Amino acid sequence: MFQSDLLQDKCILITGGGTGLGKSMGRRVLELGARLVICGRRQGVLEETREEFDEAFPNRTRAIPCDLRDPAQVEAMVNRIWDEGSLDALVNNAAGNFLARTESLSPRALDAVLAIVMHGTAYVTLACGKRWLAEGHPGNVLSIVATYAETGSPFVVPSAMAKAGVLAMTRSLAVEWGGRGIRLNAIAPGPFPTEGAWARLVPNEAMNRAWMNKIPLGRVGEHRELTDLVAYLLAEGSAYINGEVVTIDGGEWLKGAGQFSLMENLSPEDWAAMKAR
Repeated sequence: MFQSDLLQDKCILITGGGTGLGKSMGRRVLELGARLVICGRRQGVLEETREEFDEAFPNRTRAIPCDLRDPAQVEAMVNRIWDEGSLDALVNNAAGNFLARTESLSPRALDAVLAIVMHGTAYVTLACGKRWLAEGHPGNVLSIVATYAETGSPFVVPSAMAKAGVLAMTRSLAVEWGGRGIRLNAIAPGPFPTEGAWARLVPNEAMNRAWMNKIPLGRVGEHRELTDLVAYLLAEGSAYINGEVVTIDGGEWLKGAGQFSLMENLSPEDWAAMKAR
């Protein structure tokens, strides 16, 4: 679909890039010629991914441990990147989410999601944006949100709050920074299963069947479908797209707003089992 040099020599930072969708995105941008920086909280996981990538794309991936909840760590990470050369694009992918009845949430549970998804995304976006603006360097910020960022969704209220905040930031800064060479966009994915996350969010086969019934195309997304969209929005060919959120969900949100509304069908026993898991 794309020429192999589509992202040639662009330096791209992907947060939460050691696992799941972030790892798939990293592999795709490397295939298209980019240089990659991945960050995350677990150094061992990052190093494993970097070594795996180096086998196919030697010496084009850097792995920097960073807890995005800590602005000092974010500044230190971004300083390291700039010390070795500038950055061209940022993909805000790091996230946290879990299913819960909202009345059961503690302040700590609420903060656990908001701190990563909203605060962490803002910290790294501002850290990169300030440097791009100071240098007059073009920048590209792509944030992974969710279809319920605009609709809200029960049972994932902290995530819905945080993703809505990221989308508001994207649209606000697209106007404020667009004329200064920095564009910001977002992607709202539907279900793209990853190891671990899918088991936490879809606790049983009955719920999996119900989810499939919500999607007009009758299937979940394939990682390559999402990563190709990421590649396009990072490429020069999408240069006139700014402040937009692109939904890729097989038509799911059109069939029913509130992605996790179907969780109302869970029994108290199901909730207890999920909490234990």
